[in-house]
Amino acid sequence: MTATAARSAEDTAVHAPRPVLWVTLLLAGVFAFAGFVALGLWQVNRLAWKTELIERVEARLKAAPMAAPGPGEWEALDAPGAEYRRVRLHGTYAHELETLVQATTALGSGYWVLTPLRTEDGYWVLVNRGFVPPDKRERPARAERGTDGVQTVTGLLRLSEPGGRLLQDNDPPAGRWYSRDVAAIAAARGLTDGERQAPVAPYFVDAAAHDDAPIDWPRPGLTVLHFSNNHLMYALTWFALAVMVAAALGYAVAVELRTQRRRAAAGD
Repeated sequence: MTATAARSAEDTAVHAPRPVLWVTLLLAGVFAFAGFVALGLWQVNRLAWKTELIERVEARLKAAPMAAPGPGEWEALDAPGAEYRRVRLHGTYAHELETLVQATTALGSGYWVLTPLRTEDGYWVLVNRGFVPPDKRERPARAERGTDGVQTVTGLLRLSEPGGRLLQDNDPPAGRWYSRDVAAIAAARGLTDGERQAPVAPYFVDAAAHDDAPIDWPRPGLTVLHFSNNHLMYALTWFALAVMVAAALGYAVAVELRTQRRRAAAGD
């Protein structure tokens, strides 16, 4: 064997790809490609869901208020059919049973004031009467007017928010509430047993602000009705990453095939 041939054989042995490593990298690329495609498709589905949600909410906000669902309708309530529906209630507030739920709004950090309303039909509905800052959490500090006696409440129907929020669970015994959990609040306030026992609606109502109402606390009308919709951008990003991975895989395979052909030619 000549010295040149010996060096060629040695180079081939040294630089020959390890099959296991090559297969591992190839599989990793295939899985990455499949993962990026799956994430892109998920974002496409989210885009369709978010678009439908925005259109549905906008249509409901323009509709006239309807009677709040009574006990016979509760079992059939779901988010697509009920959430953000404009409703009207008639009843009397039990102010002594109000619950403060921590909130962050355009007015800063503070609390939602959830007050049970005993409707004229005899069941309870929790009404989110609005936002108060920390210095207005006690009722005497708010100087409320016109909230005693029979009230007519209009607002947006919202479904219960059970459990709490991320990393913060509701703590009923300590009176710390991080979400508007209708069932837990009703139980803590004794709406489901004792003298006040009556059916409790599985939803709450975000009271609407009225243009002719005085600026007072609690401050209603702060329901967030703007929904970010960046899913198209996210979908394009994931699909772009999938294309990049596919291109890298194609390039790697092409280089390997050329290398194998050169080695085969050198071996001949």
